[in-house]
Amino acid sequence: MTAGLMQTPSLQIIDILKFAATAHARREIVSRLVDEPVWRYTYAASWRRTAQLAHALTRLGVRHGDRVTSLAWNTHRHFELFYAVPGLGAVLHTANPRLFDEQIVYTINHADSSVLLFDRNFLAVVERIAPQLTSVKTFIMMSDETRTIPGAVGALSYEALLKPESETFAWLRVDENLGAFLCYTSGTTGDPKGVLYSHRAVVLHAMASGLAGAFGFDAFDVVMPCSSLYHATAWGLPFGAPVNGCKLVMPCDRMDGASLQELIVNEGVTFSGGVPTIWTMYLAHLEKTGETPGKLQRLVIGGSAVPRAMAESFKKKYGVRVLQIWGMTETCPLGVVATPTPELAEAGEEAMDEAIWTRQGRLQFGIELKIIDDDGQDLPWDGDSSGALLVRGPWTVKRYFKQDADATNEDGWFDTGDIATIDAAGFMRITDRKKDVIKSGGEWISSIDLENVAVGCPGVKIAAVVGVPHPKWEERPILVIESHDGETLSESDVYAFLEPRIVKWWKPDRVILASVPLTATGKIDKKVLRGRYKDVLG
Repeated sequence: MTAGLMQTPSLQIIDILKFAATAHARREIVSRLVDEPVWRYTYAASWRRTAQLAHALTRLGVRHGDRVTSLAWNTHRHFELFYAVPGLGAVLHTANPRLFDEQIVYTINHADSSVLLFDRNFLAVVERIAPQLTSVKTFIMMSDETRTIPGAVGALSYEALLKPESETFAWLRVDENLGAFLCYTSGTTGDPKGVLYSHRAVVLHAMASGLAGAFGFDAFDVVMPCSSLYHATAWGLPFGAPVNGCKLVMPCDRMDGASLQELIVNEGVTFSGGVPTIWTMYLAHLEKTGETPGKLQRLVIGGSAVPRAMAESFKKKYGVRVLQIWGMTETCPLGVVATPTPELAEAGEEAMDEAIWTRQGRLQFGIELKIIDDDGQDLPWDGDSSGALLVRGPWTVKRYFKQDADATNEDGWFDTGDIATIDAAGFMRITDRKKDVIKSGGEWISSIDLENVAVGCPGVKIAAVVGVPHPKWEERPILVIESHDGETLSESDVYAFLEPRIVKWWKPDRVILASVPLTATGKIDKKVLRGRYKDVLG
């Protein structure tokens, strides 16, 4: 065997920020904050402050292999933590504030974190859960010195800690397979499970996500992550943007339509990503005010299927291209992105839109896909055969944190829990979650497909379909509709809209006009809906 004769430096997360601070030193990071003025600085300044943060954490006793927890929004300070903590050889656990208190406590204790950094408006939560935290010794409020409230936990000020520290740091060279980020699943069933991202996985993911086949970044882009930094590292955008020299805009916790519009227009945002509910609110704001989305060019939407009506509105009214993304905490999180192909372009704009808007995405380099039947046999990529979706690749989970057994099969494939089809061009379409598909009289009904039709009905904000017990047909679908504020809808309005657009036996047995519960990651909480309406059909 002849070995290659190339250098083999380890892939390290801190090197991403070092590159951005060198090659794109003057590119801006703009950040909203909780009860503070907007913060503006450059990648070069961020590099210096990240060094100061590393010194401060070291003085607090953070060492190689330790865990640090953040309970924070999308801000420049959270961004600094994304580099300083892994740069120390430690692990950043990004706690999800949307979880129930007991789940937040579980994840912090399970992570064995010694330090908890939190934004000002989480003080009440931190005070409430602090007596149950078994390993946290130090609490830091991510605020300036004058606005820091020590509270019952004796919180230190983030800015006061940084102020006396040196702006240079001797960053450790660590094994690229060392853990860097600990992200927990939302825990809708059982306790949340920890996925420990390595330096290698994060760096490879960052390099792949910025490619033309994925997000297509360049140094002229202005990227605003509306996917939360605490949820699977905001789809890797805090790494993919610096790798490509993009300006970063951090919206903090203000995700309403008016607040996003102010940043999009004033900062020249060209790219953003988030769950459909955020863009439903933003689109409603544009339609209400008559405003336009400035220089916004591309939206990547994930978390649940993109309503076709939303994609059409963005494109036809505002010239904004909508791409679907599919991934999960276990894939770091990029799995597939719905990007066009030359063949689709040749088929015409309508055919291309049909593929982009009705499928979750196309095969990307770095992630392998396959679908299998109930017997574990591979199914063809014909766009029709539907089976369990399996994935593997260098940024896919192998084993959950503190669990002995692998989460993959003997060949390294991870079962996503989704049911999907894949076509010959590598486009993947999620037809349902295994637990959400509805079996009615021996036939399968896709809750996702039915939701996508229903959400196109005028006045509908969110449409949720679940299967509930039926005395004759085993299960039947019911449709829960949450309307836009100020809109008046009736069951007959919804049925009239659905009738010409779905097959007869897909017709929901009930249309219920009510608020739709969401999970901690902004997805429809179907577990709650199934429990709430389990007896609605008798």
